[in-house]
Amino acid sequence: MKNNYQKFQSSYSSVELLVSPAVLETLSQEQKRVTKTRILFLLGAICLLIFAYVQSELNFPLLFRNSGNMVEYTRSYFPPDFSDWRFYLEDTIITISMGLWGTLMAAIAAIPLSLLASENVCPVWIVQPIRRLLDAMRAINEIVFALIFVVAVGLGPFAGVLALFVSTTGTLGKLFSEVVESIDPGPVEGIRATGAQKIQEIIFGVVPQVMPLWTSYILYRFESNVRSASVLGIVGAGGIGVSLYQSFQAFQYQKVCAILIILIVATSTIDFLSSKLRNWLI
Repeated sequence: MKNNYQKFQSSYSSVELLVSPAVLETLSQEQKRVTKTRILFLLGAICLLIFAYVQSELNFPLLFRNSGNMVEYTRSYFPPDFSDWRFYLEDTIITISMGLWGTLMAAIAAIPLSLLASENVCPVWIVQPIRRLLDAMRAINEIVFALIFVVAVGLGPFAGVLALFVSTTGTLGKLFSEVVESIDPGPVEGIRATGAQKIQEIIFGVVPQVMPLWTSYILYRFESNVRSASVLGIVGAGGIGVSLYQSFQAFQYQKVCAILIILIVATSTIDFLSSKLRNWLI
């Protein structure tokens, strides 16, 4: 037994002597390259943060220096004035409806666009233009779209729904395409081997794999769109934002506080129900 161990150790040492110099040299060079790259990346990140700090004019001491004014201003919000709660509740329902329809329309539009933007589904000459379209839809804030649609369709919730639809389509399209590109190709190849058409590969090979994450993203965007819809009224796109803006303009901060409390309760309720629905579906 001892002789066998000595033979094995001798053989291992011989192999180590033959292989290790080249391997160690390669590993050493790779380690140096990685270390230099990381150092350069870290320095670049630090420089970027410093530049952004200067451009943002961050001045945290100023926040504490004026803390007395903030305390006095906050006191003016209490006690909240719920005298118009029925009106606020109606506006909140409109806001939730805007978020719901904006998300639903966006999800329907994002599904085909995301498939067209996925490299493992479509050729690059189709993928790249669709991706740029999604980038453009995602790059512009909902309020800007709301201003455009207010001019197109007039004041009211419909303009807000269209604004949420366009912006959310860009976001969901991007997220959906990333999910499609990360799927296991095995099921798709198996379906393709049976002579199935492209649409059948997508329906039976792609969709079952991506549906759980797609559902999760849709529910999250619905929650986010309800929050976004609450401020679109500032530009005349309907919802609780109209009352919120008017109360601010009239310095009726107790009514502002009441509206904010209603929004917090509504958002928390939606978050709770979405979580339950997500767990049930996934």
